Amino acid sequence: MVLKTRASAWWAAGLAASGVLAYFAYGQLLGPQITLEPVLQGTLVHTIVASGRVETAHRINLGSQITGTVRSVLVTEGQPVKRGQLLLEMDGSELQANLAQATAAEQLALSNLRLLSELKQPLADQAVAQAQLNLRSAQRTAARAQELYAQGFYGAAATEEAQRALDLAQTQVTIAKHQWSSLQSPGAETASAKASLRQAQAASQTAQARLRYSRITAPVDGVVMARNVEAGDGVQPGKVLMVLSPEGNIQLVLQIDEKNLKWLHTGQNAWASADAFSEQKFAARVVFINPAVDPQRGAIEVRLDVSEPVAQLRQDMTVSVDIEVARRPQALHIPLTAIHDVNQAAPWVLLWRDGRAQRQVVMPGLQAQGRVEILSGLKTGALLVPVAQSTVREGDRIRQALP
Repeated sequence: MVLKTRASAWWAAGLAASGVLAYFAYGQLLGPQITLEPVLQGTLVHTIVASGRVETAHRINLGSQITGTVRSVLVTEGQPVKRGQLLLEMDGSELQANLAQATAAEQLALSNLRLLSELKQPLADQAVAQAQLNLRSAQRTAARAQELYAQGFYGAAATEEAQRALDLAQTQVTIAKHQWSSLQSPGAETASAKASLRQAQAASQTAQARLRYSRITAPVDGVVMARNVEAGDGVQPGKVLMVLSPEGNIQLVLQIDEKNLKWLHTGQNAWASADAFSEQKFAARVVFINPAVDPQRGAIEVRLDVSEPVAQLRQDMTVSVDIEVARRPQALHIPLTAIHDVNQAAPWVLLWRDGRAQRQVVMPGLQAQGRVEILSGLKTGALLVPVAQSTVREGDRIRQALP
């Protein structure tokens, strides 16, 4: 009875060992289990990631156009200002005195011109009329004297005196007409008076402009970035007193590796965020690509416009930007980890087909986000052996690992 029991145990153990050997033999026959990568279809987006800084399209350097002393500075660095707001005022007492003097000279020139038209011209008209009246009287007297002389009633002396009176009357008419002519619009005296008035007006306008120059105002809405002057400082033309960053027209300035130049063109969309507020994304658009490459850094400058920036953006703030440079809707794509020799002349994959690894040449396209577009050689749903499975060779039996 004991012998029979031991025989049954040995028989059961042998049967179990045979089952195990058969299982492993079957596994070897079908090949190892491998997690295969499927060929997917969907949108593939290629982005270039870069960091840069916030910058307005331009900065305005404000300075004085005259030499003088600063009376007061009304803004501080970082302060928002509105167009026309007074930023700095200089001592204008001398300029005000110059303006008063120029204004008085202008009034005097205007008075002289009015005197010319309202008094001198009417008097000239009367002088011409009087001279012509005197001339006609002298003509009659001279004619009468000639008649009497011919009749023997006048002597030669009286006749000559009448002729001299006639000559004098003619001269007086000529002089009166010249004076009258000079007082008319194209005349010399009128032209001189008008020129004096224009000169006085120009001097007055110059004095007004110089007085305005003593008050420096904001040309646009913006933020004061720098203030290089204090009350009591002497200033002169050419010295930068303040730097103003205009409101709006914010740009992002990036330095991008020149190897990405082939992907870049103006009009491309991007998403950006300031490093200090990384959770707040905002849209941007490529508007400028520098035609020159920086030889020191091997980089190219790219500028993006920001139409609706977040309120926290500040000048020179660091930002991170994702520029969308290519998009492939409904593209076949696989992981880069599933393709061999992707940058060589004949890339290939190991395709799982009928339980074996089969080499398949493919044509890759766009690479993005760790995946590569397949232009030909594969279909959706096909399963691939990852490159990491280096022990698998073409023709080997393999099995798909269960999830």
